[in-house]
Amino acid sequence: MSEPVIGIVGGSGVYQIEGLEEARWQAVDTPWGPPSDEILTGRLGGVRMAFLPRHGRGHVHAPSEVPFRANIDALKRLGVTDVVAVSACGSFREEMAPGDFVIVDQYIDRTFARAKSFFGTGCVAHVAFSHPTCARLSGAAAAAARATGVTVHQGGTYLAMEGPQFSTLAESRMYREVWGADVIGMTGMPEAKLAREAELCYASVAMVTDYDCWHPGHDAVDVASVIRTLTLNSANARALVTHLPGVLTDRPTPCPCGCDRALEHAVMTAPDKRDPALVARLDAVAGRVLKC
Repeated sequence: MSEPVIGIVGGSGVYQIEGLEEARWQAVDTPWGPPSDEILTGRLGGVRMAFLPRHGRGHVHAPSEVPFRANIDALKRLGVTDVVAVSACGSFREEMAPGDFVIVDQYIDRTFARAKSFFGTGCVAHVAFSHPTCARLSGAAAAAARATGVTVHQGGTYLAMEGPQFSTLAESRMYREVWGADVIGMTGMPEAKLAREAELCYASVAMVTDYDCWHPGHDAVDVASVIRTLTLNSANARALVTHLPGVLTDRPTPCPCGCDRALEHAVMTAPDKRDPALVARLDAVAGRVLKC
């Protein structure tokens, strides 16, 4: 067992946690550019935590422009071991109602304008991704969410769309009826892929704000009701975070899901063919296997 360092990637307000000790905003330099914002570090319940606003404070980064590689690299540099991603989503399922939380365990990646890997020409790697989230960490996130009293759905498929526009009705129906997705959002990818490449345990908590446009009553939902749900979700997300240290006091080493060994046999480029410049950029993400 080892002491975890919990990283929370979320929206505005999620980092406003009562009881966070030794709190300070910290700038982190990465070879991939600056992360979305400074990172708030501190201790909660004796456990080290780091909070990263995915869109930046004030919501300045559009989904396609979030610096996902810099964000994951920065968390890794700070010693984070377990990443819990919190994000808003639309629902394709009647039973996954506004205000509910869905613990995502699968993805359909429809993004196309984002860098999706730390690796590339000069150092090629292929990580396994059939199970894209950490079952251990997802279970802990579900337990923390249930402790808040919110309705939690354990397991769900997240359709990651490019955005920033929402779906057409035809797309929404296809995602729901043909592809079998459960929720839809704009930030789940490539965040989960990059976390796997960085050998970080990763769990995703999708907070339902409304039904996507497939729902016959979607047009009847007014802005005020959506804002009320967003406000409630933010409060519940903060409550979830306060419960995480209690369910993550000890961390099995190695991770039983293999997250912390994802690069064990993933790097394909022969050592003498590797690009030194790219290898240098991978010092935090892949230094364990590249011996940076």
